[in-house]
Amino acid sequence: MTDLHLHPSLRESAQTSKAWPFEEARKLVKRYPDGKPGGAPVLFETGYGPSGLPHFGTFNEVLRTTMVRHAYEALSGGASTRLVAFSDDMDGMRKIPDNVPNHDMLRPFMGKPLSQVPDPFGTHESFAHHNNAMLRDFLDRYGFEYEFVSSTEQYRSGAFDDALKNVLRNYQAIMDIMLPTLRKERAATYSPVLPISEKSGVVLQVPIEVVDAEAGLIRFDDEGETVTRSILGGASKLQWKVDWAMRWVALGVDYEMSGKDLTDSVTQSSKIARALGGRPPEVLIYEMFLDEKGEKISKTKGNGLALEDWLSYGPPESVAFYAYREPKRAKQLHLGIIPGAVDEYYKFRTQWHEQPLDKRLGNPVHHIHNGSVPADAPPVTFGLLLNLVGVLGIGASKEQVWNYLGNYVENAAVTRDSELGALIDHALAYNRDVASAALSRRKPGGSEAAALRELDAALAALADDTPADEIQNIVYEIGKNEAYGFENLRDWFKALYETLLGSSAGPRMGSFIALFGIDNTRRLIAEALA
Repeated sequence: MTDLHLHPSLRESAQTSKAWPFEEARKLVKRYPDGKPGGAPVLFETGYGPSGLPHFGTFNEVLRTTMVRHAYEALSGGASTRLVAFSDDMDGMRKIPDNVPNHDMLRPFMGKPLSQVPDPFGTHESFAHHNNAMLRDFLDRYGFEYEFVSSTEQYRSGAFDDALKNVLRNYQAIMDIMLPTLRKERAATYSPVLPISEKSGVVLQVPIEVVDAEAGLIRFDDEGETVTRSILGGASKLQWKVDWAMRWVALGVDYEMSGKDLTDSVTQSSKIARALGGRPPEVLIYEMFLDEKGEKISKTKGNGLALEDWLSYGPPESVAFYAYREPKRAKQLHLGIIPGAVDEYYKFRTQWHEQPLDKRLGNPVHHIHNGSVPADAPPVTFGLLLNLVGVLGIGASKEQVWNYLGNYVENAAVTRDSELGALIDHALAYNRDVASAALSRRKPGGSEAAALRELDAALAALADDTPADEIQNIVYEIGKNEAYGFENLRDWFKALYETLLGSSAGPRMGSFIALFGIDNTRRLIAEALA
């Protein structure tokens, strides 16, 4: 937490801020007007189902929850909080993800807890351990403050035993909540408790009979044999919606987000939490991220954008910027949106320092940096860097880019600013892996060729150190010349992008020419006209 977050003026502005993290945080202030009883920390939870590799949605939930956590700390004047990242690694494996190796090795383990399924990558003791490690790695890389909790460890250690007995005590009340929501066939075999077979190790979906709630004993059928046994100490797990409610009550969860696809689960789990004698948490239902085809991202399909991919092509803050925006609106998530998100992040970061406090609270970067926003930004846009490396080609080196920047930004090649250096690495990687395949320069048409020849002549008359704005004005004037027949300046700039840069969109041409160099740009024009 920053000193700014404790400042009285911030608390006053936060009371009425329309920024969604503050709107969510006000729910918690209303929940505990005098703080959580006994001085206990307000508990935020995020859930992860390690049935597939962590993807952007997993990161997004932790990120957004952290933003609400910080907003609540600001509103409450520094109240104590905790964030638990909970992994449902006791779930039975119902499907083998498409994006993992060694499917044949995994098939015999269908239905068994994920923490008992071998790791198809061969690096960890189980598939769940592998995916949990990936989750923790990218949460750690981003610097989140959280406590990781494993469902398997909670069940096996006995930490959930009292809560499980409470489920048995309220068995009929839970059944009364769930049965009306199920199809007839499903209702016939539904049970809140899923015993784990001692014979097969599979998480069983079978009806049960409560024998002794206080002892944790149930009776059920296991491969034709009637078995009476305890559900405690990891011998069972709970059905999803019951498990979620039990966890809320057992851990004392006060806030949790969930995707729109879990709206029904939130409703039923909230009812079950009350039946167990607890209070469901405050909840934000967010819209889902979609892939390029507009389909929901799925861990098992592997159709989402992996966080490590984004971090190869853009800084971590750009991920957070994209995730922050409009949580209740569905957004596509694919490699093509990264450059725009990077440049928007830096634009908003620059604006934050010029804004009054109330406007700052609505600026995404305030929540990304928890009120401590870096004071400067790279002197060139990511889009401009991408255009430069696109022209240089996939064989371009970082040293070449630094040298070009030395002609455009004072002392750039000498000072080697670390943030700009990282942005160059991202641009080189993005061009190599993503953009270069789409770059294709077309030949200019008759009037376009004539305009390019005039631009070449104008550039020939300029000094090497001509400012970007002066070059931009020259480009404008050529585009406005009615002799070349451009309906508007947009058509002229599109022609420049497509004939010189090989893309349908691009930077301010004055900035690009100043960066790339007048002589080099004239060579590009000569190639286009050849």
